[in-house]
Amino acid sequence: MRVGAAAHDVSLTSVNMYLAKVEGAVVATKKDANMSGRKLLLVRPMLVDDKDPTKFKPGVNTIVAVDSVGAGEGELVMFTQGSSARLAPGLRDAPVDAVVIGIVDSVDVLGKQIYSARQQ
Repeated sequence: MRVGAAAHDVSLTSVNMYLAKVEGAVVATKKDANMSGRKLLLVRPMLVDDKDPTKFKPGVNTIVAVDSVGAGEGELVMFTQGSSARLAPGLRDAPVDAVVIGIVDSVDVLGKQIYSARQQ
C-alpha cells in the first residue's frame, strides 16, 4: 500500500477505513476556496461478499472523495470518511467528508488473496 508521507497523531480518534474502486473523476471549477487545487475522485465502496468471502461485491452508492495519494481510475483504494477525513495532510480546514488515503496492493481474506494490483 502506498500512503501519504505525513504521519498524524490520531491516538484519541477512531479512524474507520474502507475499500473502494475508483470509477472516475469529478471536476468542479467553482468550489469552496479550501478545495482549490484538490483532485476529486468518484469511488464506489467494495465490500467482501458475505456469501463468498473470496470475492468483492460493489456497494450501491458512489462517493466523491479528495485524492491525497495520486490514485487513478480502476485502482482499488482505501478511503476514510467524516471527521477522520480532515486528518489527512492539508485538509483540516477543508469541507471534506471523504478522502482517499491509500492505493491497495493486495487484500487477503481468511488466508486467501482476493485482490492483487499486479494481476489487474
